[in-house]
Amino acid sequence: MSATASVRAAEPAAIEQVPDWQLSVRATPFPLLIRPEVPLTDDELLEFCRSNKGFTIECASDGTLYVMTPAGAKTSRLNAFVARELDIWAEADGRGFSFGSDLGVRFPDRSMLAPDAAWTFRSRFEELDKSSQDSFLPFCPEFVIELRSPSDRTSRVEAKMETWIARGAKLGWLIDPQRKLAMVYRPEREPETVAQPEFLLGEDPVFGFRLNMQRFWE
Repeated sequence: MSATASVRAAEPAAIEQVPDWQLSVRATPFPLLIRPEVPLTDDELLEFCRSNKGFTIECASDGTLYVMTPAGAKTSRLNAFVARELDIWAEADGRGFSFGSDLGVRFPDRSMLAPDAAWTFRSRFEELDKSSQDSFLPFCPEFVIELRSPSDRTSRVEAKMETWIARGAKLGWLIDPQRKLAMVYRPEREPETVAQPEFLLGEDPVFGFRLNMQRFWE
């Protein structure tokens, strides 16, 4: 990859020219935006993510990349708990597959989002050929969980949840340890805010999934 890109920290807006896409973002202030002259292809974006493993990377429809720091220790522990609990339930339920925070979901408008945990029907995933299974997920999962970290702006993570629902998710949970609340998102309904719930119960499409919330409020 040899395109020239504009790179800037999301706040403040310091801009520099980057001559080579074989770059490491590890010495750059975070979060940052990278604006390539030409939007990356799926293969180029996948390679960029692999070259900067550990960072959360998302992509807007115009090709702008949003790069965020790796999770702090507490957030990482909570992410691991969410992913494990969802995977254990999915394995027992048998109807679908779960995914962790390293998943990238690529939409038809060329944007790409990364959930903290997600679930989709087994039949949808198995319809993909091997090449597609090894790349970004090309459709929106039916169920998405987002965990707000201390560095996440409330407005951004709430807007991201709205995007998941608008793109096809049937159910979404936003867990906010800082405000000690959870928000439940459903299509064509206002988000439901629950203050410091003891647990969250799954509904369509993940009936039977139960997430104990006590450790989020510690």
